[in-house]
Amino acid sequence: MTDFVALLGTKGGPAIRPYSTMPTSHLLRLSGQTIVVDCGLGVSRGIADQGFDLKHLSHIFISHLHSDHYLELGPMLHTAWTAGLKAPVTVYGPKGIDAYWQGFLQSMKADIDLRIADEGRPDLGELLAIEVIDPDQTITIGDIAVSAMRTIHPPLVDCYALSFKTAARHVVFSGDTAFLPPLADFARGADLLIHEAMLVAALDALMARIGNADDRLMTHLLRSHTTAEDAGRIAQMAGVKALAINHLVPSDDPAFGPQDWDDAIRQTWQGPFHLGRDGLRIPLD
Repeated sequence: MTDFVALLGTKGGPAIRPYSTMPTSHLLRLSGQTIVVDCGLGVSRGIADQGFDLKHLSHIFISHLHSDHYLELGPMLHTAWTAGLKAPVTVYGPKGIDAYWQGFLQSMKADIDLRIADEGRPDLGELLAIEVIDPDQTITIGDIAVSAMRTIHPPLVDCYALSFKTAARHVVFSGDTAFLPPLADFARGADLLIHEAMLVAALDALMARIGNADDRLMTHLLRSHTTAEDAGRIAQMAGVKALAINHLVPSDDPAFGPQDWDDAIRQTWQGPFHLGRDGLRIPLD
């Protein structure tokens, strides 16, 4: 299998509406390793649709504890377990991910105990190891060096961009972040930067559609996320070979389409560009 990144879910935010895309998740195939990055709703179906068997999961990264990035972590692992998962899995994530996992196991205890007794399955709780991400340490998976950089995503503090690097390839995920110039150094020369993006022209219409009673959601978006123009600016500053945008805000407004996103990105980035859509596979060759 050749190296690639698959954008399984490309929607910013947790809400699902008729005809909308799915929240954030990715599948990274690099140097013989298959790694899941974020587990928003729909990740299990997205992985299966890429032709990858869930029972072979081994390494999962969660960038931060917003539901659109980890809601389906437990269900994905449980589904993999029912599909035949027997080998250990390591989940790397921020502080608090262990509490989520223990809560999930407790919520599914009746089913898990029944399947262990009735179907002879291994104990799901014993298959999983959780490692808290430390931005001062490098994680090694085979010949992949994984590093993390804390981003600006208030009110959360433990929110990370992730870099996956081998001697031949370099892929960077921005995670959720406001415009962050130091990210350019973190992604320097990467083969592919996957960066979150907002379409400024569509935000007022989004607020009207959601119907929030006050301006707190708009305040959050503006202080915690990156415009498409600034995502292109980071790619330009970093000198990456290609840019993909995901976690699109909004991703499901029929009044704004690919040309609007392209027009915004091309103000600051003229290189190879991939507009995120669910199921998009981007080769790394």
